[in-house]
Amino acid sequence: MVRMSRHILDARNLLCPMPVIRTQDRVKVLDDGDILEVRCTDPGALNDIPAWCRVHGHQVIETKEEADEVVIILSVKTTSAT
Repeated sequence: MVRMSRHILDARNLLCPMPVIRTQDRVKVLDDGDILEVRCTDPGALNDIPAWCRVHGHQVIETKEEADEVVIILSVKTTSAT
């Protein structure tokens, strides 16, 4: 049975390109199928992080705006997964 974990990345108050870089750094240490919720205040991340996910094969589950925050929820896909 595969167990997936849910993680939260606080990238609030960081400007481009830092939310994407922090997302990339966090994904490197996660397992296939893990869920990462990225919270940030940079509105550009709403486009940048999903674009990064498409290039690297991760699945965007949801994007939303809450008050002054952007929330992107993604499922991690590792290259070593079978």
